[in-house]
Amino acid sequence: MSSTMIISQPQPVMVSQTSNEWGSGICDCFQDVPECCFAYWCCPCFACKISRDYGEPLCLPLLEIFGGIIPPITMSMRVSMRHRYGIKGNLCTDCVYSTFCTSCTWCQMSREMKKRNIQVVLVSAKNS
Repeated sequence: MSSTMIISQPQPVMVSQTSNEWGSGICDCFQDVPECCFAYWCCPCFACKISRDYGEPLCLPLLEIFGGIIPPITMSMRVSMRHRYGIKGNLCTDCVYSTFCTSCTWCQMSREMKKRNIQVVLVSAKNS
């Protein structure tokens, strides 16, 4: 008579802590100094990197040179991110930040993507 013993380890529990607020303020650049320096010294390159990481075309932010006073790509990316992550806010605030704090807006979006990007790791698998 053969018997099989199955031992089951406790499984990890993923706790999702989502908020309807931005994870950092518009001027919290000291949370990620290297990225903020990159954004300050070469905002178009930084914006293209963040756009690609967000799932949009790499060179999309470069279209802002045709935009006029209000940067349309920065503003639309900020609105899109608010909607994707369920962050409360309004179009007026998005417009003001995008127009007068462009580099800081891209930095804030970068920090938010890092905070909200939860990697799923398969710890163990059992063949049936």
